[in-house]
Amino acid sequence: MPLRIFATCDIGPALNRLRDAGYELEVYPEPAAPPKAVILEKIRSGINGLICTLRDRLDEEVFAAAEATGKLKVVAQMAVGVDNIDRAAATRHGIPFTNTPDVLTEATAEYAFFILGMLARRMWSAEHLTRDLQWGYWHPSLPFLGDEVTGKTVAIIGTGRIGLAMARKCSGFDMNILCFSPKSQNQRFVAAIQQEMDLRLTNGIVSQPHWIRYASLEECLAQADFVSLHVPLLREGESATPTFHMFNHRTLRQMKPTAYLINTARGPVVDEDALAQALRERWIAGAGLDVYATEPLPADSPLRDPAIADRCRLLPHHGSQAQLTRLSPDPDLGMAGRCVQGLLNVLEGNYSGDVTQMPWVVNKEVGTHRDS
Repeated sequence: MPLRIFATCDIGPALNRLRDAGYELEVYPEPAAPPKAVILEKIRSGINGLICTLRDRLDEEVFAAAEATGKLKVVAQMAVGVDNIDRAAATRHGIPFTNTPDVLTEATAEYAFFILGMLARRMWSAEHLTRDLQWGYWHPSLPFLGDEVTGKTVAIIGTGRIGLAMARKCSGFDMNILCFSPKSQNQRFVAAIQQEMDLRLTNGIVSQPHWIRYASLEECLAQADFVSLHVPLLREGESATPTFHMFNHRTLRQMKPTAYLINTARGPVVDEDALAQALRERWIAGAGLDVYATEPLPADSPLRDPAIADRCRLLPHHGSQAQLTRLSPDPDLGMAGRCVQGLLNVLEGNYSGDVTQMPWVVNKEVGTHRDS
């Protein structure tokens, strides 16, 4: 009997690897996420592998059903974040789950930078001026001005893979860079970027010196023209440095009134009620968001307030939505390819069947649990 796989959505040509290898593959046919009842039905029917996305909530009930059948061997998620998966429940019931880190680093970082530029130059307002037939004259300062990115200061909050990629892109636009990490600091990276900045000045490529350095969160917020978030979502009790509502009434008040906030990390890192108030009362100049506490963004979200529409860009979790990054079947290039490879590693017993040695297995502690 071939092993059975259920995918909660079509992740493209990478799935052909499973078909070509003789796996019995079923793909949920609708673009929206399947109801939880459908996932439970497939698990109880004896599937061996589950491919899912951030849209799918996998909790105690799901993993208990998996253990009851004894058939499900792996969950492979096409995403970096795993907030939708109950890690403790997965491990308790002996189910390893994988994610797709690294391959979306550059795509997400450049998307964050594009949001930064869109906010600075007020491109949304400018397009509406044109579309709404309000562009009737040229004037040096009316009806509004944007601002340059070059020479401004950006604060990178979180210096993991995506944060560092964002810093590289900002350095290319001759920005000054403040870095903050709740945990470790990558001083080697900072020194290398500073060396490049100094070389550009020495060789006459730029006329003004630029800099990069680590700073406290307070200094970052007080000095930055742009604050870009790149931290994981960590709640109280999960870490000594939780990030849930890291940006709240207090921290938003610490930002400059001319500063912009960009969030391509996780929605709950920002207190959305506080941000809406900050925009209404102009504590900050604007915000660009690609992630939210609830996705899709609810109709009654305070972020939809028409009073702040001109300075609050709302985007539909598209940070990694690029052809190569999302759909390449090559596990070194695409999320889909990496998702399928993570699933195959477990099902085919790669790495001598040791999940603790398999790349992209998130809950590696499940290996110890299985042996106990």
